[in-house]
Amino acid sequence: MDIDELLRAARGGSVRAAGRLLSLVESDRRDEVLAVLAAQPPVTVRTVGITGPPGAGKSTTVAVLVSAYRAAGLRVAVLAVDPSSPYSGGALLGDRIRMAAHINDPDVLIRSVATRGHLGGLAAAVPAAIRLLAALRYDVVVLETVGVGQSEIEIAAVADPTVAILNPGAGDAIQAAKAGLLEIADILVVNKADREGADQTARDLHIETGLPILKLIAAQGAGIDDLVAAIDAHHRADSAERRAVRARLQILSLAQSALQSHPGLADLAAAVVDGEVDVYSATARLLDGAQVKPQ
Repeated sequence: MDIDELLRAARGGSVRAAGRLLSLVESDRRDEVLAVLAAQPPVTVRTVGITGPPGAGKSTTVAVLVSAYRAAGLRVAVLAVDPSSPYSGGALLGDRIRMAAHINDPDVLIRSVATRGHLGGLAAAVPAAIRLLAALRYDVVVLETVGVGQSEIEIAAVADPTVAILNPGAGDAIQAAKAGLLEIADILVVNKADREGADQTARDLHIETGLPILKLIAAQGAGIDDLVAAIDAHHRADSAERRAVRARLQILSLAQSALQSHPGLADLAAAVVDGEVDVYSATARLLDGAQVKPQ
């Protein structure tokens, strides 16, 4: 089937067609898919990012969040984003038990996006996938990231809001602060709130960030209604200024990915090492698309 036929099939409920389209947007045929979508009326979709240190309970939180959205009659797509490995399937897909209730639900799409080796990496693959899922008439896209690092910054550029999941105790909060999570998070959640130290962690995070801190026991579904309400309130408070900030972050992320794969980068680096050009001039040449040819 061509792309138009795949779109019709996916909108008709074909999970296989939707999967094939998502594979295309992760490949060198991404522009073909985006060109077809560009010819159709624009559609937006609510996008929620779930991030945090490993072991914080992101996958469990995603599972109960999906249940809450499905109870409200919304169609949900889940992208488990693993920028490091094309084989692990992402933390969420690796945890079939927690997501078992949704595996056979035709209105829940669960997909791993393993971006290493894919064209443009995380910065390019995720916005294209979200645009496709909006065209396929999903109401909510939930992004779960694996680990902590640059991927979280890139997710913050496309998600609204970005929810950071932390555990009681100083360890997660310190790790999150070092990784810059506290700067990009819109909503902070202390999961496993029945554990000792949860209240103190919430107070410390509030003092550190000024943000309201939610407490959650994801394994029991306790507090999920408050999280859904906070996400909805944040979405309704969105503004043109905030959308412009996210757009700027997306452009910078995509530009960084493009520059990292620029064919002239290696030659420019060699020229800097050999003293033929300084790093400032090399940067200007790279941005101008110039290449330094080896002697």
